Amino acid sequence: MNAPSNSEHLQPLVSRRTVPPQALTELQQRFGTQCSLAMAVREQHGRDESAFTTVPPPDAVVFAESTADVADAVAICARHRVPIIPFGVGSSLEGHLLAIEGGVSIDLGRMNKVLSINPEDLTVTVQPGVTRKQLNEEIKSTGLFFPIDPGADASLGGMCATRASGTNAVRYGTMRENVLALEVVTAQGDVIRTGTKAKKSSAGYDLTRLFVGSEGTLGVMTEITLRLYPLPEAVSAAICSFSSVADAVNTTIAIIQMGVPIARVELIDANSVRMVNAYSKLSLREEPMLLMEFHGSPAGVQEQAQTVQEIATDHGGQSFEWVTTPEERTRLWTARHHAYFAALTYRAGCRIISTDTCVPISRLADCLLDSMAEADASGISYFLVGHVGDGNFHFGYMIDPESADERMRAEALNQTLVKRAIDLGGTCSGEHGIGLHKMDFLVNEAGSGAVGLMRTIKHALDPHNLMNPGKILSWSAPSGH
Repeated sequence: MNAPSNSEHLQPLVSRRTVPPQALTELQQRFGTQCSLAMAVREQHGRDESAFTTVPPPDAVVFAESTADVADAVAICARHRVPIIPFGVGSSLEGHLLAIEGGVSIDLGRMNKVLSINPEDLTVTVQPGVTRKQLNEEIKSTGLFFPIDPGADASLGGMCATRASGTNAVRYGTMRENVLALEVVTAQGDVIRTGTKAKKSSAGYDLTRLFVGSEGTLGVMTEITLRLYPLPEAVSAAICSFSSVADAVNTTIAIIQMGVPIARVELIDANSVRMVNAYSKLSLREEPMLLMEFHGSPAGVQEQAQTVQEIATDHGGQSFEWVTTPEERTRLWTARHHAYFAALTYRAGCRIISTDTCVPISRLADCLLDSMAEADASGISYFLVGHVGDGNFHFGYMIDPESADERMRAEALNQTLVKRAIDLGGTCSGEHGIGLHKMDFLVNEAGSGAVGLMRTIKHALDPHNLMNPGKILSWSAPSGH
């Protein structure tokens, strides 16, 4: 397995495409002030939260306000063979938004309407610029909620594109399970619909699942129909500290294997707790910690919590504390979600190389503990958080972006971690996606044959390689494959 480096995956820059002036003229004529060539706007749309720092911005930004806007922008770009990069809120972590071959960024943030709410069917249809917090605010009066929570207030279009999940996935699944239907603008500028509002279908190829997780490489999503869930009658949360990460992980494994329907179970290592305390003004014990949440009836929640407390005690859990008020629960979960930003503040000026491997729950301890030992021995500053209820965890390697040595060591750690996860039956990406950073890892995980089939699909749907080129997989198969 070859570790991808910052420079290796920026090689497409040498073939950055020239955008014809006529294409920019047509975009300006069609969109007026909705099309910007200003450098500040382009730079804003040419970076994300990844560790890549040297990519020039897109050549133009179009602020779409409707499906017709997206279709027209794509049609103009297709006519002139100009690359297209969909943009949500810029919170992706793997270089998804970088205009490595130039082109036009289509900002979907103004397409932020909740189009229809169907409480009887437990569904909602939204535009892609709606964020998860906005959606839950708009539907709270119905007694329903959308549970997928990746931490950042990401757009639902971006969450679909990366097949996101998050803290609630152990109970409610990921975007893969919760997207019912899509409206998509294809690489030719055509508008198609996939799926229905029905809970199941056996009609033809599952195009919805094809586009969910495609990271903007096959089309631009313009409408999304999602599953909703009833708000739980009762919610309680608890935190429990442990003397070691091993005890916390073994507690989690026991909880899942006993079938406790826990809604959330998050691992936070001592480094993360220290950073979160400083950033969020908390006073949590600076030890490995599980942060848990229980949903259901009052009696069911109490039974789940008691069972979990007994399991934690058996595995050395200490200071098991209940969090009873919604305000305190929100404060703790907000602090957990801010772990990434807490780390950026803790080491000023750093960039973070983030991992998101996922392994079968039975192999979680093996993978996690060996990876921690390597990180401790490396001298690289790091933090560890994880949605460990489904075997998913994140190392954040905190590097000086100007230090080639630190980047090399962090990428070597990432490489070894991913190889270990794949060898244990896991994946190189549990939720962030492949983007630019993990293309080599995808080949190692899926094999050249499967990636070749993906490439065939890409060539068929996007024959001129216009949709977010250079992401997920290379346009041409490597020599020898």
